[in-house]
Amino acid sequence: DFLFFWGAVFLITTTLVALLKKENKELTPTKEETKGITDTYKLLFSIIKMPAVLTFCLLILTAKVGFSAADAVTGLKLVEEGIPKEHLALLAVPMVPLQIILPLIISKYTAGPQPLNTFYKAMPFRLLLGLEFAFLVWWTPKVKQEGGFPVYYYVVVLLSYALHQITLYSMYVAIMAFNAKVSDPLIGGTYMTLLNTVSNLGGNWPSTVALWLVDPLTVKECIGAQEQACGTTVGAEV
Repeated sequence: DFLFFWGAVFLITTTLVALLKKENKELTPTKEETKGITDTYKLLFSIIKMPAVLTFCLLILTAKVGFSAADAVTGLKLVEEGIPKEHLALLAVPMVPLQIILPLIISKYTAGPQPLNTFYKAMPFRLLLGLEFAFLVWWTPKVKQEGGFPVYYYVVVLLSYALHQITLYSMYVAIMAFNAKVSDPLIGGTYMTLLNTVSNLGGNWPSTVALWLVDPLTVKECIGAQEQACGTTVGAEV
């Protein structure tokens, strides 16, 4: 029902945009330099070779390594510790208004000449929240009761997620604002697509590595099986 409702909203709003939104015909659209796929990739290669772009790409490819584990693994670990998946899903609902409001507020600070300042300022807070998430996972089994978890525990989780969203969106909006600011208007679409793709990769590859490392880095003990190692998946199954 949830997916059906928002699917309908999506179809209606996009249809209304297509029917009601008019282009500004007074301004002549700037023609991009590229004419085809080959030209586009040649252009992308020439952009990526620029020293400033190369340095920036290295920055955004590695900037999210520090909080990849907290972002990717926390939810899974909370479920592993006994929190019902549906309860975690319900906690995402109050986040929706926050996710709508945050870009509007943050955009005021990223609209100036140095949008990346917001990115830099949010980073240490997001790293600290990674430690807070680790504490949350450690604390979860200690507050578990027979009937589930107390209300105050869910309040703490909700506040933690809300603070995390603030830091996440501060960095996300800042990087988008910077990409829009530095992109060459003549090839704006190509330029922005390149920078946003690299930015997305910078968030995805550390999360994938973090998930892959969870099992080998988890300390396990075998109870009731003498001299049986269970550090590997096969050993644990045995």
